[in-house]
Amino acid sequence: MEDLISFMETPQPKELPEYTVSEISFEIKRFVETKFSKVRIRGEIFGAKRADSGHWYLSLKDENAVLSAVIWKGVAAHLNFRPEDGLEVIAAGKITTFAGKSNYQLVIEQMEIAGTGALLKLLEERRKKFAEEGLFDPAHKKPIPYLPQTIGVVTSASGAVIRDIIHRIRDRFPTPILLWPTPVQGEGAAEKIASAIAGFNSLPENGIPRPDVLIVARGGGSLEDLWPFNEEVVIRAVYDSHIPVISAVGHETDTMLIDFVSDKRAPTPTGAAEFAVPVRTELMVQVSGLQNRLTGSVIRYFSEQKTRLQGLARGIPNLTQILSEITQRFDDRIERLNIAFKNLLNNKQTAIERCALKPYFIKNIFDKNQENLKNLALRLDSVSIDSVLQRGFAWVRDDKGRTVYSVSQAQSGPLLEINFHDGKIDVQTNRSAPRKITGKPVKKAAAKNENLQTDLFDF
Repeated sequence: MEDLISFMETPQPKELPEYTVSEISFEIKRFVETKFSKVRIRGEIFGAKRADSGHWYLSLKDENAVLSAVIWKGVAAHLNFRPEDGLEVIAAGKITTFAGKSNYQLVIEQMEIAGTGALLKLLEERRKKFAEEGLFDPAHKKPIPYLPQTIGVVTSASGAVIRDIIHRIRDRFPTPILLWPTPVQGEGAAEKIASAIAGFNSLPENGIPRPDVLIVARGGGSLEDLWPFNEEVVIRAVYDSHIPVISAVGHETDTMLIDFVSDKRAPTPTGAAEFAVPVRTELMVQVSGLQNRLTGSVIRYFSEQKTRLQGLARGIPNLTQILSEITQRFDDRIERLNIAFKNLLNNKQTAIERCALKPYFIKNIFDKNQENLKNLALRLDSVSIDSVLQRGFAWVRDDKGRTVYSVSQAQSGPLLEINFHDGKIDVQTNRSAPRKITGKPVKKAAAKNENLQTDLFDF
């Protein structure tokens, strides 16, 4: 930069050299890349974006300026953390120009977080964010199975962690282990850890045995090395897991966000193995003790029942005496039954004999009722209208068919009807000069049929 300044301050000849655009761009590029081939720049990440190719494009900024930067795929794969906006970093690399747009950028070859304080601040911000969403709610945590049939482990296949877990489980309670190998630090580690957790949950029931519990583990390291276990993609994968998850990341003093969302936190990977399975020898001792208690309880139960039975046996009377009394009662019942059968037969015989006499009684009753019926018929016939008319009486009715009982009633209508035993005649009355009908009532008969009462006159 000093050479460029001195060059600009040096008096120039009147005839300046002529450059093409490409030539001046090349000269600037050569000057910049020569002068700034190795630089360390401190700034805050802004606009970080990962391309499909795996390269990262971002900017570093402070309160006065912004510097474009790029991280090629090979370099990004070895980073201990994921570039995020707002993270203060120290980036090492070289400055280069891009002639097509007349700009310059930093090609980052190494990058680290600018102090542990920045990481801890970012960690606390994420913890508050996930806590507000309810991802750390204890109500969401699932119980760890007591005796899992299969244990799934998400960790590096080449590290000491998996060997420690296998050794500890083999010593405590040998159980089948499924390992899903993943990187546990660097670029892309978080995505692969989340994919492993989701992969275990999506195993079909009729294929590889689905684990009953998962252990997500890695050994100790710096906060930057353990950072993948604070990434959002891992936190949400653990929260969405249907299989209980035990987290065992770093040492006992290390606390990652995965520890808050997991169903159980272990201080070390070895501790996770101890949480996953019980001690077989302790179980054998416990089962043996329970078996001894069960055997003693059964023996004591039968002993008590035997004593109770013996006590009941002492209260039972002599069997011969019981049988003799029962035999006597049986003979008595037989005798009473024979007598009852005889009485029943006698009663049935008497009933049959009575039934044989019933037709005679019925005939007498029928004859008596027939005689009463004849008498009633004669009495009814003697008081009927026809019978009365045949004895010389007449029945007088007006033009409306009503019985006439007096002279005034006879004179009130224009026409009278006189009924005899052999017929009837109609008589016309004279209202203006009423004709007196001579004669006197001879007899008054009451017709019982329909309570009809008539006055009969003799002419």
